Amino acid sequence: MLDAEAQRIIREFPLGIVATVTPDGEPAAAPKGTFLALGGDAIAYGDIRSPGTRRNLADAPSAEVVFVDPFRRKGVRVFGPATIIGRRDPSFLELFPMWEEAWSELSSRISHLVRIGAERVLHLATPPYDDGATEDEMIALYKSRFAELYP
Repeated sequence: MLDAEAQRIIREFPLGIVATVTPDGEPAAAPKGTFLALGGDAIAYGDIRSPGTRRNLADAPSAEVVFVDPFRRKGVRVFGPATIIGRRDPSFLELFPMWEEAWSELSSRISHLVRIGAERVLHLATPPYDDGATEDEMIALYKSRFAELYP
């Protein structure tokens, strides 16, 4: 189940890296930037241009998705069964308004929704937390690092 912290990370940083397996058995990872948490039991993204990921999921319908809060240096991994929902599916009509609200004009480019059940959810944290670093310290450090990259 997605707890409040997992849902916060996905809401604030909806870019998830989706790991699938190709029909040849090779690993594949692809970023998807339109994720939403669907309550505590699933996540989903609006598919804009991911025919390879859809093909992989049609062949092996499970995925793992990694989300990272780059300032807190914490993240979450979500693993579960994947369902591809086409525009003609009643579930699409039920869910799509959430994407319209979240991504307004970009939502018109969404061809499918891909729902991933939150069968297994693992929290991630960078090693400095093991040494006693606080979230406030990590946020301050990475705010300054990002400010150097993007003045």
